[in-house]
Amino acid sequence: MSSSVSHYSPDIAVPASQRVLAATDLFALWFSLGVGLMVVQTGALLAPGLGLAGALAAIALGTLLGVLLLAAVGVTGSDTGLAAMASLKLTLGRRGASLPAVLNLLQLVGWGSFEIIIMRDAASVLGAGAWGADSWLANPLLWTLLFGALATLLAVSGPLAFIRKVLRKWGIWLLLAACSWLTWNLLDKADLAALWARAGDGSLAFAGGVDIAIAMPLSWLPLIADYSRFGQRARGVFGGTALGFLLGNIWLMSLGAAYTLAFAPSGEVNALLLALAGAGMGLPLLLILLDETENAFADIHSAAVSSGTLLPIKVEHLALAIGVLCTLIAWLAPLAQYENFLLLIGSVFAPLFGVVLMDHFVVRKRQNLSPARTLHWPALLAWLVGIALYHGLAHSAWAYGATLPALFAAGLLYAGFSRLAQRETALA
Repeated sequence: MSSSVSHYSPDIAVPASQRVLAATDLFALWFSLGVGLMVVQTGALLAPGLGLAGALAAIALGTLLGVLLLAAVGVTGSDTGLAAMASLKLTLGRRGASLPAVLNLLQLVGWGSFEIIIMRDAASVLGAGAWGADSWLANPLLWTLLFGALATLLAVSGPLAFIRKVLRKWGIWLLLAACSWLTWNLLDKADLAALWARAGDGSLAFAGGVDIAIAMPLSWLPLIADYSRFGQRARGVFGGTALGFLLGNIWLMSLGAAYTLAFAPSGEVNALLLALAGAGMGLPLLLILLDETENAFADIHSAAVSSGTLLPIKVEHLALAIGVLCTLIAWLAPLAQYENFLLLIGSVFAPLFGVVLMDHFVVRKRQNLSPARTLHWPALLAWLVGIALYHGLAHSAWAYGATLPALFAAGLLYAGFSRLAQRETALA
């Protein structure tokens, strides 16, 4: 088997010779993915309702809980050597994993398109502010094609080349410098004591804020094994992932909350972008904007990997096609209503990975057992119950969030099913 085939085959465990990502590599990757304009805007969403103190507490607690689960799912990738959707065959059965693979493909194409739109809009705002609204640097089509092409190029190059040649060598240092400059600008120009003392308007409950913050790391659950399967050791995968995403996500989401309250109290996205652009002549925001291509890279690459579990086509070729598709969608399609559909799809993955974690760590005890069943009904049933619980809680007066209850309930239900099956086997 050639190196390139084994490197890109989702259904084949990565051999030991290609498990080259150390904890520092994974720290750089997940710090980068924890930094982004969408993260900043999530912090801005929390700020008015909770105030600065409440928002920072919700961000810290939600991110901590989320990264522990994210890193644990990352360990399943390093244990099995399989891509995320391929590893689901161990839990759901050979056919049972097809449905989440299709759903993951749909959501990743959508989110990849959204990432390009976010970058395009931010670059257009910056271009208009610096050179005028009629400038070619404010043209949305230009930025759509530029960011789409860059994200597609990264996705085709693959995770090893991107992480080791771009992030480790210089990308992580530029990001750290940009975040540090934005922090210094905030400390220099804002009255943080006054902001800290100001209460929120009460439009958002603290538990709801925690649930929003948890959603950021948990949104990466269906992708993480696509990268952690190249990790050298499970301990390094867990530690590098958890620490990198924890630091990046808390830092940028907190900056989003603080900048909104200090400089953009109306909460408008353009007002927030212009406030961020005022720091360091816009250079830190430009670096974060370029970093956003890494989020689009992850969406496009993992969409290709998910497709690779369904179609006998090389992931490089699928990544090229999906990158072009995301760019066309970002250019042509109205996505405002599609966002609700994407959030609906995303809601199925929290209970699914509750089942996956229980199966991997408790039932199979981290053993990479071949999927003997076409459909593993106990796992599928526990997953469906978790989805129903999630939407039941989300549409009720329940004030403590739906994500974690659905995840843990699905996992515990599957554990109960597995215990009953073991008891029946012992009595047979």
